[in-house]
Amino acid sequence: MRTLHHWTPTLESKPLSQRVGTRVLLKMECYQPTGSFKIRGVGQLCQYHAQQGTKYFVAFSGGNAGVAVAYAAEKLGAKASVFLPYTSHQRFIDAVQSYGAETIIKKSKFSGVLEAATTFAREQQAAFIPPYDHPMIWNGHATMIEEIYADGYAPDAVILSVGGGGLACGVIEGLRRFEGMDIPVYCVETQGAPGFNQAKKVGKVIDLDDVNTIATSLAAQNVTKQLLEYDKQHPLHTRLVEDHQTIRACHLFLDEHRILVEPSCGAALACLYDGLVDFSQYKNVLVIVCGGIGLSYGMLGDYMREYKITERNR
Repeated sequence: MRTLHHWTPTLESKPLSQRVGTRVLLKMECYQPTGSFKIRGVGQLCQYHAQQGTKYFVAFSGGNAGVAVAYAAEKLGAKASVFLPYTSHQRFIDAVQSYGAETIIKKSKFSGVLEAATTFAREQQAAFIPPYDHPMIWNGHATMIEEIYADGYAPDAVILSVGGGGLACGVIEGLRRFEGMDIPVYCVETQGAPGFNQAKKVGKVIDLDDVNTIATSLAAQNVTKQLLEYDKQHPLHTRLVEDHQTIRACHLFLDEHRILVEPSCGAALACLYDGLVDFSQYKNVLVIVCGGIGLSYGMLGDYMREYKITERNR
């Protein structure tokens, strides 16, 4: 069966390469049909269930994963219901509904919405599609690394954003397929949602008491246990950025590359723009431009005014 995701280009960024003093490669997951990498893993899991005869998908998501489930359901001729927290942007709600899926908004914490979605799926005898915590989702995300090597690139460092950890698990799984166990992965989170950073410190998954970030796609209350397992086997490094840094990075990336991405993607880009790591020690630094639809040009302007980001101080 044909995949629901697209093969995305790997591009060399001259502006970022000049900024950090080494070659910077961009894996352009913002070019996926749903606007983010989520369709890789989510699409694969939905296709699996469709092959088993399932015609109803139920998802829980802060945004992009839900959009991917709605898109997959439309392409596979299935029904979909997407549970979203009340903090979700209207852009996500509109996108989910545009593919014909039902949206169910819940005024509760991450764990409460998750429980409501899983209970509903069980009652409806539907397939529950998690946003990040499933081996098939990681396997789907790993395909982006296969594409990078197929395009002739060999990264020796990777930068990506972390919410629940599904993207990181997929990238690590992909690197392992090419004997990349020693390739460091820089996992960037916002200060308001440091799930992996905190879990790494104590050596176990913890539930954050409060998640507060404009990068709502990263606003997971915890990370998947698999990421902690990979942390024992793979060089994973965490970095934290403030919300205003994600917005500054989104603005700079738009200015230099003419592409608008949401703050969750801006977190990874901020690692480069704000010099959080000396990347000159590497030859080929790969950034997963995870994309996301949670930002418009107007919203970017509003955020820039809120954080007093101008052309001079950006």
